[in-house]
Amino acid sequence: MYQVKRESRSEFLSLRGWTYHLRVWGLPDPTRPPLVLVHGWMDVAASWQFVVDALREDRWIVAPDWRGFGLTRPEGPPVDSYWFPDYLADLDALLDHVAGTRPVDLVGHSMGGHIATQYAGVRPQRVRRLVNLEGFGMPQSRASQAPGRLAQWLDEIAALRRGESDLKDYDSPQGVSRRLRKTNPRLDEHKADWLARQWAEPDGTGRWRIRGDAAHKVVNPVLFRVDETLEVLQRIEAPSLVVVASDDSLGQWWKGKYTLEEFHQRMDRVPHLQRATVNDAGHMLHHDQPEALARLIEDFLAQA
Repeated sequence: MYQVKRESRSEFLSLRGWTYHLRVWGLPDPTRPPLVLVHGWMDVAASWQFVVDALREDRWIVAPDWRGFGLTRPEGPPVDSYWFPDYLADLDALLDHVAGTRPVDLVGHSMGGHIATQYAGVRPQRVRRLVNLEGFGMPQSRASQAPGRLAQWLDEIAALRRGESDLKDYDSPQGVSRRLRKTNPRLDEHKADWLARQWAEPDGTGRWRIRGDAAHKVVNPVLFRVDETLEVLQRIEAPSLVVVASDDSLGQWWKGKYTLEEFHQRMDRVPHLQRATVNDAGHMLHHDQPEALARLIEDFLAQA
């Protein structure tokens, strides 16, 4: 199994009605901003371990499990759907706790990359440097989609109540590991075996269940508005780096409905932007090429 080089510690924090779980590496340093890492959909904070281990320098790093993922749990009744503005508010409250008034270095992958980028435009003074790792956002929507989308949301909430949307469980951590490697063939067996024990947990009946809320599968009732996104992007003040993998994930997912070219056109609105590509990598580039990604991130954060 993969051998961790930099051990993390778990911290728990009450944020906006949730008990948030944080993975923390290193100690606070008054001379350097905290490095905040935010994961993607159906992922966990521990997923950053391979990149953290590949960094050349020790520094204070904080990575939350987003609400409904990992070990972050609601303090009240369970929810039946998730809204993007809540992630922004959670991040805002987290940075209040972690950094106070100091700006942070913010890195996000996939859903987390999109949230981090949105946050940098909404709270530009709170981000020193921004790294977006395949945080694409969503395809353009049309107003005519609204009635159908809302109906779909209601139908999926009803299906969730009936137990029809439960996440698949597994017979062992090895079964979880095989599932991870099936999704990402580049993920080697040692990393997959380690990650499986972070991504899932035993449920007391001999099965292993994903540390994720099935309500995340419920469609967002709010349409994605590209015009609104562009207004946010052009207000980012931090030097920003957008990183994509050599494999075109957008092409695989959206089949022409949303392309990598469109994503780069959106990112053209970011005032101080650099771009990079990680070769021999797919969407989970922090698993596929953690050493190359760590170099990119560190070199960018260290620029004058």
